[in-house]
Amino acid sequence: MKVAILGLGRMGSAIAERLLDTGHSLVVWNRSAGKAKSLLDRGAVWAATPQEAVSKVDLTLSMLTDAAAIENTYSGVNGALTGDVKGKLFVDMSTVRPETSIHLNSKVAAVGAALLECPVGGTVGPAKQGQLFGFVGGEATDFLRAKPLLEQLCRRVEHVGAIGAGASMKLAVNLPLLVYWQALGEAILMAKPAGLSAERLMDILADTPGAPGVIKFRGSAVVASLNGIDQGPAHFNIDSIRKDLRAMMAEAKAMGYELPTASATMRVFDQAAAAGLGDGDGTQLAAWWIANSGKK
Repeated sequence: MKVAILGLGRMGSAIAERLLDTGHSLVVWNRSAGKAKSLLDRGAVWAATPQEAVSKVDLTLSMLTDAAAIENTYSGVNGALTGDVKGKLFVDMSTVRPETSIHLNSKVAAVGAALLECPVGGTVGPAKQGQLFGFVGGEATDFLRAKPLLEQLCRRVEHVGAIGAGASMKLAVNLPLLVYWQALGEAILMAKPAGLSAERLMDILADTPGAPGVIKFRGSAVVASLNGIDQGPAHFNIDSIRKDLRAMMAEAKAMGYELPTASATMRVFDQAAAAGLGDGDGTQLAAWWIANSGKK
């Protein structure tokens, strides 16, 4: 299949690699062309604008930072919707509030195209291996069109309802994980009197009912940060986590609810970012908090 991907951040680039690995013809666009070099070396085709990218393909994926980036990419000068897109299918994989997906859907429908939202659970590693979890919102007929491709990107794809439902599910799924990174720091602090090594402590914690699945394959990164070892580029950085937490709290407020646990966690992530850890991986939060804020 001829596929375009708009947005080559960490996740967009990882998804693009997976598309190439599975034999698709790929057209890529990003605000900065430098991020496309490794993909172009592998045979991807560069598009100077989102409009050009869409014109060359059957299906377009987008993985963008936030609502403003989506608006600019789709509706800005030479945006994805500014050419003849009648009958084309767009799949937006960004993590945003439901209202952003609903607004985009109205714009896509107005020009005769179709939209699915498919925010995903998982980070760079699972994206490269086709092991994401997709939460799809949109029409069932459009889902059937995109399903074969999405199944190559995801270990599991769930069609959870109309546009907006996918965004709601993604925020719901992310919330316990993001709170966990702070809870883990507090747990490690409580275990300090035992005097265990970071490796042994994480091995024990990972084998208890309180451990989420993520710790089984990211526990080594937590150990590295506790031992002061550089773990390389972030899989899901703290600034991105803060963006998602803000979206969760804004969505809850719009629904008439509060998220006290997420709000408290947000304050800690904000402190870490202010201290210069914004581009660091979320698994670093526990070690940072213990070293900098644990004692009061």
